[in-house]
Amino acid sequence: MATPGTSEQSSPAAGTYEIDPVASTVRFDTRALFGLLPVRGTFSISHGRIVVADSPEESSVDVVVDAASFESANPRRDDHVRSSDYLHVARHPEIAFRSRRLERSAQDASLQGEVTACGVTRPVSVTITSVASEDRRITAHGTATLDRYAFGVTKAKGMTGRLLKIAVEVVAAR
Repeated sequence: MATPGTSEQSSPAAGTYEIDPVASTVRFDTRALFGLLPVRGTFSISHGRIVVADSPEESSVDVVVDAASFESANPRRDDHVRSSDYLHVARHPEIAFRSRRLERSAQDASLQGEVTACGVTRPVSVTITSVASEDRRITAHGTATLDRYAFGVTKAKGMTGRLLKIAVEVVAAR
């Protein structure tokens, strides 16, 4: 699963790698108040798995994020985002990503898959920006953009950013 177009070209050995939630991060970046204010924060990965196949295109990734782990350094906003107005974590405690296929070109690589959030599943493309392997460990970075409206999260149009830019760093070992 080496990623073309990046400086890190090491290919991980085929096998199953369990994601280390403590060493992995999901960061988001959006805008609030009609696009005037940046809002940045994190989610925590609950668990996940990377399966590296002999044929890289057949590799897969499954990741589960704890929806209640939403953190933006503003406790009042964080509680509101966790409420039924946005993520409704009492009803939808997990956000899941499942890849369907890996697409590679000479310039880049991307995971084509699905995100399930707030009970809604939508397609997403995660651009892989780097993959490095060392012994029995993989570190991978990727980016994606999610439209909250696609998941039925439409509260506070204009006041809350519609698009979330996601950056993921995943560390996994076998």
